[in-house]
Amino acid sequence: MRTTSSREVYRNPWIRVREDSVERADGSRGVYGVVEKPHFALVLPAERDGFWLVQQHRHPLGRRAWEFPQGTWTQGAEGSAEELARAELAEETGLRAGTLTHLGHLDLAPGLSTQEFDVWLATGLVPGPPAREATEADMVTAFVPEQELRAMIRDGRFTDGPSLAAYALLLLG
Repeated sequence: MRTTSSREVYRNPWIRVREDSVERADGSRGVYGVVEKPHFALVLPAERDGFWLVQQHRHPLGRRAWEFPQGTWTQGAEGSAEELARAELAEETGLRAGTLTHLGHLDLAPGLSTQEFDVWLATGLVPGPPAREATEADMVTAFVPEQELRAMIRDGRFTDGPSLAAYALLLLG
C-alpha cells in the first residue's frame, strides 16, 4: 500500500487525525483515517500477591473504569520509556518502584492508530504522595489481590484493553 496524499482533519493538544489517500498493490484506491497519539507507558505495580489499580471517569465510555496506571508525557516533556513509566506510576499512585522490569512493547490499535506502549512490572514499591494532573482529579487507587483481579476480569469490571494485554504479558512471563 502506498500513500498518495495526506491531509490533517483534526488536531488538539492530545491527538491528531489525518486522512490518507492510498493506492493498494492491486491498483485500487481508498481512504484511510489515522489517529496519531504519542506512545505511552503502562505499569503493573505488584506486591503481596496483588496489584495497585487506578479508577477514573473515562469520558468516551461515559463511566468509571479500572485499569493499571498508564499515560504519556505532558506536552513539552520528554524522556526515556522507563522514565515515563516511573513518572506515571508516581503521578497516579504515589508509588515509587525499586525495580522496573520491561515486559514488552505493544501496538494499541494498529488498524486505527499510530499509538504504541511499553509494559512494565514495578516491584519494590515505596509509597509517596501522588501528583495527579487536573484531568485525573477524580482518580482513586486501590490494592487488589490477584484472585480479585481475575474475578473483575471475568465479570466485566476490569475491561481496559491495554491493561488486559499487559496482564497477559505478565502471565506469559
